[in-house]
Amino acid sequence: MAVALLTMSATGFAAWQASEGFTDHAVIPTKGDVPTIGHGSTYYEDGTRVKLGDTITRQRAAELARNLNKAEERKFAQSIPDVELTQDEFDLYMDFIGQYGSGTWARSSMRRDLIAGKYVAACNDLLKYRYAAGYDCSTRINGKPNNRCWGVWTRQQERNRKCLAAQP
Repeated sequence: MAVALLTMSATGFAAWQASEGFTDHAVIPTKGDVPTIGHGSTYYEDGTRVKLGDTITRQRAAELARNLNKAEERKFAQSIPDVELTQDEFDLYMDFIGQYGSGTWARSSMRRDLIAGKYVAACNDLLKYRYAAGYDCSTRINGKPNNRCWGVWTRQQERNRKCLAAQP
């Protein structure tokens, strides 16, 4: 389906919120990251950045997340004109944008590959995004997952798996 006709599904949005978790006060989620609040929001609707010390209710966090997501959906659709995606693909790329931001998306090989019609390559490009503050989150320590940002890596692996499953 044409991307311009899609919006993030309720299931996709709920999954994204669950992945992001909830905090009622601003935190720095991984070393070297910026302050986030609610369901991973780094800024408010007016563009003001979240700062340490900010607080939020669960209801306001859901509202903020939905408002920011709607704006990101429009940017996403405009970034890949004439590309067709399934609902699952749309949801997982929006989940990526929710974590990494539309600036990262705009510069990504995923975007370039989708525009070129290379859907499987775009899925595999997801695995390139395994870093947090310059640290490779796929790194194991003494054969075990690192406790610094292992979730960043497992989230990318899950996106890649879902993306490949959505391919014909």
